Amino acid sequence: MFEKTAHRLPKVGARRDDWWRGAVIYQIYPRSFLDSNGDGVGDLPGITSRLDYVAALGVDVIWISPFMISPMKDYGYDVADYCDVDPIFGTLDDFDRLLARAHELGLRVIIDFVASHTSNEHGWFKESRQSRNNPKADWYVWADPKPDGSPPNNWLAVFGGPAWEWEPRRGQYYLHNFLKEQPDLNFHNPEVIAALLDQAEFWLRRGVDGFRLDAIDFGVHDPRLRDNPPRPRDNNLPLNGPATSPHAMQYQLWNKARPELADLFFKPLHALTERYGGRMLLGEISGDRALERMAEYSAGGGLDIAYSFDLLTCAPTPAAIREIVEAVERVLDQGWACWAFCNHDVTRAVTRFAGGGPVTPRLRALLPILLCSLRGTPCLYQGEELGLEEAELAFEQLKDPYGLAFWPEYKGRDGCRTPMPWSATSVHAGFTSGEPWLPVPASHLPLAVDAQERDPGAPLHMIRDFLAWRRTERPLVRGAIRFLDVAHPVLAFERSDGERTLLCVFNLGTLPAELEVGRGVLRRHAPGVTLHAGDARLPEHGWLFIERNGEARR
Repeated sequence: MFEKTAHRLPKVGARRDDWWRGAVIYQIYPRSFLDSNGDGVGDLPGITSRLDYVAALGVDVIWISPFMISPMKDYGYDVADYCDVDPIFGTLDDFDRLLARAHELGLRVIIDFVASHTSNEHGWFKESRQSRNNPKADWYVWADPKPDGSPPNNWLAVFGGPAWEWEPRRGQYYLHNFLKEQPDLNFHNPEVIAALLDQAEFWLRRGVDGFRLDAIDFGVHDPRLRDNPPRPRDNNLPLNGPATSPHAMQYQLWNKARPELADLFFKPLHALTERYGGRMLLGEISGDRALERMAEYSAGGGLDIAYSFDLLTCAPTPAAIREIVEAVERVLDQGWACWAFCNHDVTRAVTRFAGGGPVTPRLRALLPILLCSLRGTPCLYQGEELGLEEAELAFEQLKDPYGLAFWPEYKGRDGCRTPMPWSATSVHAGFTSGEPWLPVPASHLPLAVDAQERDPGAPLHMIRDFLAWRRTERPLVRGAIRFLDVAHPVLAFERSDGERTLLCVFNLGTLPAELEVGRGVLRRHAPGVTLHAGDARLPEHGWLFIERNGEARR
C-alpha cells in the first residue's frame, strides 16, 4: 500500500561539520520557561536570563519552540509572520541577545520552522483567499467541492473533523491538516518553496545553527486528491492523542509523507544551509513507516537527523525501547536518529513509565540517563532534568485546542506544558510575578530548581554529572549499539567505538534485579548498585555503566 521514497534528485553529500552527531539537545517551550515581564507568559529575555543554567546542564544545543508572530490559535504553531518575534515573547533585538549569549556559553541554537502551513492571518493566505486569479492564488491547497457541495475528498484533520474549510470568496475549499486557522501551503508551487527558503535564510543570516521542521510530513499532498483508505480499528495510530479520533481511522496515504517531500523541500533547504556552514536540519517524522523514513531522509534525503513519535509514545518497557531502536539501526545506514522520551506534544516520560503507579526518585533520573545513552542525538525537554511528571489539570484550565476538542477521553497537551518551577517557595514557583498562562502544579514545587540545587542526591545533580561524563566518553557519543538478551524488566546494551566498550544496564522495574555482567570496571552507577565477582545487583530503577570485556547473560 505504501510507496517507497523515490529520489529524483541526487542524494545530498555529507556535511562538512557534523557536530550534531551525538550532541545533546535541550528543548525550550518559551511560553513556559520563564516570564521576565509579569504578563504570565514566558519570553525570550526570560530564556536569556537562564542560559547559564542550561549550559551548566552539559547540553550542546537548545531548540526553541515557535516565538514568531502568531494569533496563538495553536500557541505559536500557526505563524502569521515568519520573520518577526511576537510581542508576547519580545523583539528581534531580544532574540539577537539570546543568540549571542548562547553562543558565548558554547550553546548552539536551533529554532522551530513551521513550514507545512501558516496561520490564516498570514499575508500570503489573506491574498490567496481573495480570488482564484491573484498572484498567490495557488500558494495554498484549494479544491472545488463535489457536485453535492461536500468537501473534495475524505481527508480528516488531526484536531477533528474534515481537513477542508469552505471559503466563500473563492467558492472553494482549502486544506488544513490541523485547525481551520492553519491552512496548508502548496509545496507543488515552486514560488512557495522559494518563499519558505527566504524565510529560513532570514534566520540563518541572524546566526541560528539550524531548524527543527515541525509537522513537515504534511508539507506535500497528492495533487489528484485521492481518498485515504480506512485503517483497521485494531491498527490505529493515535500518537498520544485519542484512540477514537477519526483521523486515526485512516491511513494518511495521500495527504502526508508523500515521496516528493525530500526533493521538493528537504534538499533545497539543505543546499541553502550548506551555504552558511555548520548548520543542522532536524525533522519531525510521524505515522506509517516513520522509522524507515527517518533513515531515508537522514541518509542523503536532505535532513541531518530525524525523530519519530515511536519512543515518545511507546509502551514503557525494555522490549518496546529495544524494538524501536533496533528497527532504526537495521535501516539507518549513514543516517542519524534523534531520540526523545517527551516533548511539548506528549505525556511526560516519568508519568508514562510509572504506569499509573507512584513516580520514584530513581525513575526521575533513570529516564534521561537512559535516553542519553542510546545511539543518536538525544533531546531533553525542559523540566526533564528535574523529573517533572505530567500535570493534572481541570477542564476549565485547559488551553490546548486538541485537548478541548477531545475531552474527556483525551486531556490534551497542557499537562506537559505547565511552567518551569524555578523556586519551591516563590509565588508561581518563580516562573512569573503575574498570573501564569497555565497553573504550576503543587506536585512540581518540591522538584523546583532551587530545591534540587540544595539536595546533592537530586535528579538535577545526577543528570549534570552524567552529561559531563558522557561528553568525555566517545562510545556514548558516537559509538555503535548492540542490545543484549537479558530478563525483563532490565534493558542492557553495549556502546562501542571500536577501541572501548561500555555496558549500559537499566532496571526499569520497581523491584531489585540481578544480572551477571562479567569482569569490568564500574564507571558510573545509581545509588544502591553493587557489583561483586561479575554479578551486579540493581535496586528498583537502578542503572550502571561498566567498561568491560565479558558478556552479559541471564
